Amino acid sequence: MSPLTGIRANAAVHLPLAPPGPRTVAFRTPRPPSPGVSAPALRLVDQDREVGAICRSTVQAAVEVLAGTRPVQQLARRLDERCLAALQHRAALTRRVASGTSPTAGRLHRNPAVRSVRACRVSEDVYEASAVVSDELRVRAVALRLERSRLVWRVTVLEIG
Repeated sequence: MSPLTGIRANAAVHLPLAPPGPRTVAFRTPRPPSPGVSAPALRLVDQDREVGAICRSTVQAAVEVLAGTRPVQQLARRLDERCLAALQHRAALTRRVASGTSPTAGRLHRNPAVRSVRACRVSEDVYEASAVVSDELRVRAVALRLERSRLVWRVTVLEIG
């Protein structure tokens, strides 16, 4: 007998058929655990993985802003005001260079992909991270600092090489 479900492993479970009707959904109410059987422990969210995922998605979005394929306002919730303004300014400069007559004009930041992310905990509410981003022409490094305020992680420093 499985201690979690209370059903023998090879026992067949027969559920009554629901009457025909539009979108009938049946929910099973959880039973309290049997005496002597402990309930499964809830998993806590791994903070390092959460910060790593935030870094990866933020770096990918920032490089897409530089490529001109994403509006900078999509990062307004993740970046603080100074980082957002600096990224917007750099994207404008990049567009100006790309519209010129240089041999690489129009080919800057094509198909960027985040290859790796490393995050290091500085304090309870601060992480510093680095990322490697590659596109068709080159590989670049990105450094960022995340700080938690009001249970939300915000990027306070973003340096794209």
